[in-house]
Amino acid sequence: MERGQSPKLILLVEDNRGDVRLIQEALKETTVAHQMVALKNGIEAMSYLRREGEYAGAQRPDLIMLDLNLPKKDGREVLAEIKTDPKLKRIPVVVLTTSKNQEDVCRSYDLHVNAYITKSGRLDRVFNVVKMIAEFWLEIVTLPSE
Repeated sequence: MERGQSPKLILLVEDNRGDVRLIQEALKETTVAHQMVALKNGIEAMSYLRREGEYAGAQRPDLIMLDLNLPKKDGREVLAEIKTDPKLKRIPVVVLTTSKNQEDVCRSYDLHVNAYITKSGRLDRVFNVVKMIAEFWLEIVTLPSE
């Protein structure tokens, strides 16, 4: 990390507490200086991203990891809202889901998802994939600033 550069912020939108813990542990193993905010549904995610209510002072995330199957507002709706909002559309969104449904894959790419990754049933694979996602999107790729 360059001097004076603040830690990267990862917004994780995931309702499964076990997956949240696994992702937190995987991120600890990366070389990326980061903070993570975990939210459990799409309504909270959009309030956070739009800096509404309790999230009025929220920091803009550098990366969003998004599950598709969420309560209240699902990840498909969240992705559509992010990618059609001029203030949010440049934030990279990686769908991290158990869905292998081709309709979900195609719809996500039609909505301009940056990557669609199906969670493996093997914890070690999920762990390694999360590390690769963070290192790729937050260390290798050049992203536009807010």
